[in-house]
Amino acid sequence: MSNRETQVGLKEVRQQVLAGTQVIQNLIPPTVSYTTEGNVLVIGPEDLARLAADKLSHMGKCAILANEAITSQDEAHLELVMTAAENVESYYNKLIEVKGFLGQFQVKVEHEEGSADLSVVAIRKPHFDLILDLSMSPCINLEMLPPGYFYVGQDQVKLAEALEQLPGLIGEFDKPRYVKVNSDICAHSRNGNEGCNRCLNFCPADAIASVEKKIEIDPYLCHGAGSCTNACPTGAISYDLPTPQSMHTYLNKLVTRFRSQAQVAPVVLFHDIGKGAELVTEQLVGDIIPIEMEEITVASVDHWLSSLAWGARQILILNTDATAPTLTQMLNSELALANDILDEMGQPRRISLIGEHHLTEAGADELSELLTTSASWPVIVPAEFTATTKRETLYEAIDHLNEQAASVDTCLSQSNIPYGRVSVNTESCTLCMSCVATCPTGALTDGGDQPALHFVEQDCVQCGLCEAGCPEKVISLTPQVNLDKAARQARQTLHEEPPFECITCGTPFATQSMVKRMLEVVGTHSAFSANTERLKMCGDCRVKDMFEDILQDPEQQLR
Repeated sequence: MSNRETQVGLKEVRQQVLAGTQVIQNLIPPTVSYTTEGNVLVIGPEDLARLAADKLSHMGKCAILANEAITSQDEAHLELVMTAAENVESYYNKLIEVKGFLGQFQVKVEHEEGSADLSVVAIRKPHFDLILDLSMSPCINLEMLPPGYFYVGQDQVKLAEALEQLPGLIGEFDKPRYVKVNSDICAHSRNGNEGCNRCLNFCPADAIASVEKKIEIDPYLCHGAGSCTNACPTGAISYDLPTPQSMHTYLNKLVTRFRSQAQVAPVVLFHDIGKGAELVTEQLVGDIIPIEMEEITVASVDHWLSSLAWGARQILILNTDATAPTLTQMLNSELALANDILDEMGQPRRISLIGEHHLTEAGADELSELLTTSASWPVIVPAEFTATTKRETLYEAIDHLNEQAASVDTCLSQSNIPYGRVSVNTESCTLCMSCVATCPTGALTDGGDQPALHFVEQDCVQCGLCEAGCPEKVISLTPQVNLDKAARQARQTLHEEPPFECITCGTPFATQSMVKRMLEVVGTHSAFSANTERLKMCGDCRVKDMFEDILQDPEQQLR
């Protein structure tokens, strides 16, 4: 069979598999609604802003904020400006802040020794619905701009596109509520201590905030980039369209069915729903399965490695110039970690980032070389595990891929990753269990009836809450990926000691080191200086001893 015939056959299999496999979606997905009356604020040089406003007469109310000098003194140009949008008022107040989204833009300007909402002053409304920004630099400086904000600068093509889109933004609109937060397993904050901030560092739309020590996501600003769900080590932030479980099931079915029908290990290509989707055509090589996502960062290291464990031979991620720089930064970091894990266990570096040119005629040879190389790699026997939680699925994939390679039991040390171990300075630890109280994942547990501190490395997300909450400052963290499955899953005893028994009744009530510390620190206090032996008693015996003293000398409390 010729290569051409082989490709035709693979493409037919791919088409059948894609057509017969669907992502299980929520029948009634959660949404958020925007309502607009079409009230527009045009920001920029007054001449350009007025000419643009002249083309918005069919919109709602309109105002101009002239924040830059006129761009041309040409008489013909100025004559056009003078007769344009005659009913639209211009304001020259200094801009303080623009925030909000479609239907709810708040624009604060300097006004009479203070500040004012420009919408109230200009159009007698509590907000603007839309903003058309012709400034040299955008007034909202975000990689992913809020819906309803059109930054065109002085680009006439972008201006024409914006003027065409604006009339369609009057009325009520729904969009998906892309992600949800489970605060119960969030590692951001516990007991007043600050821990994980990973999601806050990677949102290109500035839709995530820490509000009263809890992570909150503004669904009106969220673009569904998925960087927060990608960065979250506990799964507290999860994508909802599709859910993590649905996405893993979909990947499993695609890879398994393609492999079964084509007798070839497929290559999985993740691409975004926008520019990436435009580049993926029927001409795509037959053994590549394209997976469309809202943004490429919706898929993370657990999706990549589990796809490999289920039988894919290679993962490709299509990055385009439409991807926000923050997302590209995160992608490169996660990709390097995933490939380092594969490299450590003796697997080929099976995950690659490709660009737009790889899917054009000019880059076809480069893509062909990538595919030819991966076709020669050792075949992975498909794993049989079912995806559960984010971390369990990731470790299932890592362990399977390791078993298929060198079965190493080493640790890969990396900085700033949510995997690793906790160490305790046992000489100073009093087993107060503050660390156990703050641990969001149960990686740290107490010894029950016996004074002990236990730890399971696989559950640790390196959030730092235990370190921050330790009053004795005896805890340190070591970020690493432990490829020794047994050691990683085992319950380790970080510290233990015999209990201190009450000198009166013999009941264990504290640790030896805790009582020693109390004697050193509290024993000199006036409340105990007369009888430090009470510090060696349990609570009940201590109270009884105090009352016996009072009964013997009732007036001692008055002296």
